[in-house]
Amino acid sequence: MSVPLLKIGAVLSTMAMVTNWMSQTLPSLVGLNSTVSRAGSSEKITLFQSPEEGWQLYTSAQAPDGKCVCTAVIPAQSTCARDGRSRELRQLMEKVQNVSQSMEVLELRTFRDLQYVRSMETLMRSLDARLRAADGSVSAKSFQELKDRMTELLPLSSVLEQYKADTRTIVRLREEVRNLSGNLAAIQEEMGAYGYEDLQQRVMALEARLHACAQKLGCGKLTGVSNPITIRAMGSRFGSWMTDTMAPSADSRVWYMDGYYKGRRVLEFRTLGDFIKGQNFIQHLLPQPWAGTGHVVYNGSLFYNKYQSNVVVKYHFRSRSVLVQRSLPGAGYNNTFPYSWGGFSDMDFMVDESGLWAVYTTNQNAGNIVVSRLDPHTLEVVRSWDTGYPKRSAGEAFMICGVLYVTNSHLAGAKVYFAYFTNTSSYEYTDVPFHNQYSHISMLDYNPRERALYTWNNGHQVLYNVTLFHVISTAGDP
Repeated sequence: MSVPLLKIGAVLSTMAMVTNWMSQTLPSLVGLNSTVSRAGSSEKITLFQSPEEGWQLYTSAQAPDGKCVCTAVIPAQSTCARDGRSRELRQLMEKVQNVSQSMEVLELRTFRDLQYVRSMETLMRSLDARLRAADGSVSAKSFQELKDRMTELLPLSSVLEQYKADTRTIVRLREEVRNLSGNLAAIQEEMGAYGYEDLQQRVMALEARLHACAQKLGCGKLTGVSNPITIRAMGSRFGSWMTDTMAPSADSRVWYMDGYYKGRRVLEFRTLGDFIKGQNFIQHLLPQPWAGTGHVVYNGSLFYNKYQSNVVVKYHFRSRSVLVQRSLPGAGYNNTFPYSWGGFSDMDFMVDESGLWAVYTTNQNAGNIVVSRLDPHTLEVVRSWDTGYPKRSAGEAFMICGVLYVTNSHLAGAKVYFAYFTNTSSYEYTDVPFHNQYSHISMLDYNPRERALYTWNNGHQVLYNVTLFHVISTAGDP
């Protein structure tokens, strides 16, 4: 009987190891924070440590009016790196599959051993019955030997009962492993736990689709402003800096104009990197001084307000000459209708996706902001809009897609507070906060090529990225 006992001991030992693994290792592997409930069940499966670490969502939906509303929520920068959680889930799946296979092998062995145990149990009962029915025909010596053997087998009875109970435990464990495998498969489907190479291909395909979509999107409504990106700290408290909104992407020249009145010196840096380092620049000396900080570079020319006048000047950088200058009818100047911070900011020139604009105020409009579309070649006013918003109450303003956005202050706590839509001649009050890091903005301009806001903030040159909500028509799309 020593061989069967050793065999039973091996089975029970194997069962103990599996039970220990199930009770300790699995919970530590899947014991992460966040939960997901499976459909039609209250069962919860753990996922990741923090929702901020999860993949963001890309969706598109069909609006009731037939327009395609596309929404793209950009993921965190770390999501493009190798994702250890996907690898952890894949390893966990492999381990569970290995345990499941081991359980199947163990179950087969247990089934065979159980058949053997049952036959031994029948033999023991038969032997016990024969001993009880034995009569005097059995010699005293033989009867004592059988009795001694039976005494040795008595402890096996409790072992057999435990073995049968452990067999039922194995069946339950097999079901648990099977359920766990299904749950992990559901998690994998939910979170898209692909291999790094598969994930990289999906990201590349998605980037291509988003790029193609961006080409079709065109304009959108401002819904957010990013945290500030400080490029450099240079110059006085007031000034302006910009790039050419019409230049090709290879042209990254930066123009820098320090001060807000009577200035004539314009520095042209070859690249943004040169601007940051303060190297590789040339100097332009304007024939007429400027007023304010609302200058803009558009298609190789600088548009600015001539000091102590309502004259718009177009200065061409390559020829170093004034191509055209024209008075803006009725426009206030010389601190008559500036922004809230003053600084001769009566006239502010802007460029968006649709062209060149001038923002100013006239006596006829009682100090309210006027938006005029300008012909960039002749500087003539194409069309004007009275926004009804008092310019002295505005901190700064910028144009995006034909919409004038106005901030309520140039100081800390500023936000985009007012929007005027030139396409519908209507307005609305908005609430788009942004971080005024250095507490005194004297220049705020939108660059449609880079979809960014250029800011001069208390002697710091700062960039903000913007978030636009796009609504595009799908008519004619395949």
